[in-house]
Amino acid sequence: MNLLAHLYLSGTDDQIRLGNFFADSVKGRQTDLYSPEIQQGIRLHRNIDTFTDHDNTVRKSVKILRPKYHMYSGVIIDLAYDHFLAANWQQFTDMDMDSFITKSYRLLLKNYNILPGRTRRFLPFMIFNNWLKSYKSLEGLHDSLLGLARRTKFDSGMEYAIKDVKLHYDELNEDFLDFFPRIIEFVKTDPVVRWYDQE
Repeated sequence: MNLLAHLYLSGTDDQIRLGNFFADSVKGRQTDLYSPEIQQGIRLHRNIDTFTDHDNTVRKSVKILRPKYHMYSGVIIDLAYDHFLAANWQQFTDMDMDSFITKSYRLLLKNYNILPGRTRRFLPFMIFNNWLKSYKSLEGLHDSLLGLARRTKFDSGMEYAIKDVKLHYDELNEDFLDFFPRIIEFVKTDPVVRWYDQE
């Protein structure tokens, strides 16, 4: 669910960015339907997820919310970390965030026909409501959590999670600021990723 982070961590190659963005919508052998470069982006996404899931600081963040939100605590932290990336954007890059988001939307629209069905279905809503920009505000984060809560099959309680994010805001922000430089360094070790400072 951390769409902004995955786009940022893809580096500058458009095909890698596409694969990294829509990897969650690609299952099993469906990966073979895409170009080698997009397949690399899909693998990058999965490597990022594995690294994140095993990171002690991320686990600490998830643990804060687990007593109340159980299996959904990780999803909430994913979205919260996108909020903290947007809120702390200039600590990690000199790129203008609005320009980065606009270029990302253009890339996705340009390649709309090759996106998986699930991604094609949510992309118009994502762009119309400017999800990537909205993550920057707590109100936008709340709207995203509400949307997820409506789409889950079970009673997730995510519609109330913004209260707990606010309650633990400083601690979660510190966790994010501790974690994100490490995931950037991890991504830079991937031989297929062209990082921004290499342009």
